[in-house]
Amino acid sequence: MSILVTRPHPDNEATSENLRARGHVVLLAPVLKFEPVAFHAESETSYSAVIVTSANAIRAVAPQLQDLGLLELPLFAVGEHTAAAARDAGFAEVIVAGGDGTALRDKVMQSARDKRLKKKGTLLYLAGADLSRDLGGELSAEGFNVVTHTTYRMAPVKLLPRDVCEGFAAHGIRAVLHYSRRSARAFLEAARGEGVEISALAIPQCCLSEAVAGVLREAGASQVLVAATPDENALFDTLERALRTRLA
Repeated sequence: MSILVTRPHPDNEATSENLRARGHVVLLAPVLKFEPVAFHAESETSYSAVIVTSANAIRAVAPQLQDLGLLELPLFAVGEHTAAAARDAGFAEVIVAGGDGTALRDKVMQSARDKRLKKKGTLLYLAGADLSRDLGGELSAEGFNVVTHTTYRMAPVKLLPRDVCEGFAAHGIRAVLHYSRRSARAFLEAARGEGVEISALAIPQCCLSEAVAGVLREAGASQVLVAATPDENALFDTLERALRTRLA
């Protein structure tokens, strides 16, 4: 019996290693594909800080960061995973929020109140093509000047791997891990296209947040569990709880 990870590559590799260390058999179905978007900096713009809501935004522009002069700026990361990617890329000052957009917005606003960030400066928001919320607009409404640059897109993968389809058909998958609303929707579309949607939704769906869970509930999943906090360790705890419940 396997645990299905829908997280995109390369983050799914670390997830897979962690799950195997916990004694699980893992199947991978990265339902979104990372595609970088060309980044063209506005040479006349001077930024005071960088905002990032995904490690992919940093990966997409990593080769350009030094030339763009961004590594000297403070970077506000949505959570620890994104913060780690920022540090690996060379950012020295990384401020970590609590794991979601609201926490990141509040962290930026608190830094301005504490005079650690100049509100009159321009914030560079490195973002994906599909945003779950208008973080730049929210901060602009609070008096910040925000420039949003799309650095990557996540394209849906239309087909599930053959071993995953066979796993659903043989009832060999114990639970599915979901990390974002977009990947949850892509998973549902792929499962529907492969004709395994009913089997896929009949097992526990473990979600990183309530927003992700809503996508699965709307699709008809009856066993939807949400991590206590939006981080992977909490998601793994949710998985263990789901498996214990099924065995009870």
